[in-house]
Amino acid sequence: MVALVPVRWSDMDAFGHVNNVAVLRLMEEARVEAVARLARPGEATMLDTGVIVARHEVEYRQQLAWRREPVPVHLWVTAVGGASFELAYAVGGGETGDETEIGTAAGDDGGAPVGRAITSLAVTTVVAVDPGTGRPRRLTEHERAVLAGWTGDPVPFRARASGTDR
Repeated sequence: MVALVPVRWSDMDAFGHVNNVAVLRLMEEARVEAVARLARPGEATMLDTGVIVARHEVEYRQQLAWRREPVPVHLWVTAVGGASFELAYAVGGGETGDETEIGTAAGDDGGAPVGRAITSLAVTTVVAVDPGTGRPRRLTEHERAVLAGWTGDPVPFRARASGTDR
C-alpha cells in the first residue's frame, strides 16, 4: 500500500531538510493508516483495541526536503508472527534521484516500485495487545489475511547488504 503523507513546514530543521524524528512521524502516520485497514468495515481496529510498537530500524539514504505535495510512504509486510508483524517502509519514490533497486512492495497498487528517490527505509515490529491485560494477543484470521496481501521482500538495508555490522 502507499500512504500519501503531508510534510509540515515545522518538520524542517535548521539544515533545511526534514528532521530524522519528523521522518519517523511520517512513517507513523502511514502506519496508522495501514493498521486501520486491518479491521473489517464497522469493526474496531487495532488502534481502538490495542497495538504497540516494539521495535524500529531506520536507514536514512538521502535528505528529504520540505515540499508542498505529500510524500509517498510505501508500506509492506515482511513477516507475520503469532501476535506481531513487521511493517516495512520506503519513504519517497516515483521521483528522480536514488535509482537503487529495492524490489517491490505489495499493496493496493499491485506492487509499487520503491527504488526511485528513496530517502529512508525502515521496518517496525508491531504487536497487537489485549486492552484488558496489556499483554500481546494473537492476530485474528482476518488480520492475517489482510497482512498476507501486503507481503513483500525484506528491507534491503545497505549495512546488511555490505556485511557491515551496526
